[in-house]
Amino acid sequence: MANDFETITIPEHLHGYPGVAFGGYVAGVLAGRAAAKDVRVDFRRPVPTGAPVRLAGTPDGGCALTDGELLLAAAVPAAFAGEVPEAPSWEQARAAAEAYRAAPPDGQTDCFGCGLDRTPATGLRLHCGRVPGRELVATAWTPGAELAGPDGLLPPELVWGALDCPGNAAGRLLDDRPAGAVTAALTARLMRPVPVGEGLVSYSWMLTAEGRKYRVGTALATATGDFCAAAEALWVVPRG
Repeated sequence: MANDFETITIPEHLHGYPGVAFGGYVAGVLAGRAAAKDVRVDFRRPVPTGAPVRLAGTPDGGCALTDGELLLAAAVPAAFAGEVPEAPSWEQARAAAEAYRAAPPDGQTDCFGCGLDRTPATGLRLHCGRVPGRELVATAWTPGAELAGPDGLLPPELVWGALDCPGNAAGRLLDDRPAGAVTAALTARLMRPVPVGEGLVSYSWMLTAEGRKYRVGTALATATGDFCAAAEALWVVPRG
């Protein structure tokens, strides 16, 4: 029902920028509560960590996250129809991640998705570097058992998270964007369950760029190249 709601609090360790909830995780939470199968999540304001916010369904089959009268984020029905390029190999993605960690760009934060000091138990470690010979960034990573849900799989909200940070890396490494960009919208399709404790490849590519905004595609695959999920995202570089 549209007037049903629940109060949720995003734990502090699930942050992107300090004090701000990790966007991919928030998008996954909203997508999981929406009645529609495929949704686009639009971010209107930063979602705080450690503070209660209200999640309610909307008449169109989506849902909205609010703080008092302020709309923070909303999920609306929107089919994903993007084309996904072939995944880089595990070896290519691992080499790209190692190159990134050896010389990370300026402006790193302790993000749950891409923080350099996170462990497989405390973050996703999406350290995307350039893939030689292709207009892609990619990382090879293995989620720790501590991230599994009760079914032993990576929870859907963390699958959404695996589709978020690579878009930032694409903007920075493929289009010379500065640090500090934020996810403005994320549309994803989850294709298969994602196990923990097994190798995964997250990767991203540029779609369009205009002014402070740029659009990217992202995807998640197994180490053998089977697609698990794909997304399109709009990123925005804040003014000044």
